Amino acid sequence: MHRIDVHHHLIPSSYRDRLAARGIGEAGGRELPAWSPEGSLGVMDRAGVATAILSVSTPGTTFLDDPVEAASLARDLNDETASVVAAHPDRFGFFATLPTPDIEAATAEARRALDDLHADGVVLLANARGTYLGEAGQEPLFGALDERSATVFIHPADLPAPAVTGIPPFAADFLLDTTRAAYLLVSNGIRRRYPNIRFILSHAGGFVPYASHRMAVAIAGASGRSPLDVLDDFSSFYFDTALSASPAALPSLLAFADPGHVLFGSDWPFAPEAAVQYFAAGLDDYTANDADLARRIERDNALALFPRLGTPAPIAPPALPDRVRGAVTRTAMRAVTRLIATT
Repeated sequence: MHRIDVHHHLIPSSYRDRLAARGIGEAGGRELPAWSPEGSLGVMDRAGVATAILSVSTPGTTFLDDPVEAASLARDLNDETASVVAAHPDRFGFFATLPTPDIEAATAEARRALDDLHADGVVLLANARGTYLGEAGQEPLFGALDERSATVFIHPADLPAPAVTGIPPFAADFLLDTTRAAYLLVSNGIRRRYPNIRFILSHAGGFVPYASHRMAVAIAGASGRSPLDVLDDFSSFYFDTALSASPAALPSLLAFADPGHVLFGSDWPFAPEAAVQYFAAGLDDYTANDADLARRIERDNALALFPRLGTPAPIAPPALPDRVRGAVTRTAMRAVTRLIATT
């Protein structure tokens, strides 16, 4: 067992009860699955996961209208999760829940969770009650996270619009939700102003790797920035492989992300164990002839974010074909920059 799973959820019974009291029995169109620390450990053992970083999935605290009640729930969830980690410090870490969209309360809880509970980072929903990560007015929270060089796990939520009949939100809408948040974090300059925050995008970044050039041209046209700089911001996110380690998605993700920025993720228990094993096997197949790449995705890249779990091996420089591909891409984007400037 050596993998570090950065996308692994917990559903404490107390939280399930709070959701049930509001008539909520699902998340993203999926029925809330059973969860226990023992259940997590069993799946981890069978999937070769040494340590899982726990997080509460959508809806987080956003189902509560009262901001005081939401802040209290976030504290309770973080205290309970910290106790799970304390009981299994080598097997679990956690991303603290923050009561967004209340920025003042979220900032206070981020400070408490990171400074006092020693959380490994925080989880932020891409949108909280329709307010997207990266919108105006969130500077106090980003400032506190940047001061602490925090790792921020961005998880999608239901879109602030009705779901399309026959398309469960987790199947497609979640990917758009993550992409929207990433777009705003780049277009509104958050990535540049707060360089010490390490943002992880769920599910291989949604549509980010595949639509990055299109989005870069849009942002450059509106802001006057170079598309190359915009692409650098997008590629500097971290990306997990949850439900995404497929022969279609992995090549695009690895071609786009900065070296060392792809991390193993399972999405258990919302992804059933069969899906966890399926995508883990997909990663094994893809990296079968590259043990160094496998080690980095499965463990070493995460160790750079969570050094308490060990020391990563040095990251080798990109191979010559990757450097050539990058040079060609930059040449093409410079041409796009000149075109934009003259139109």
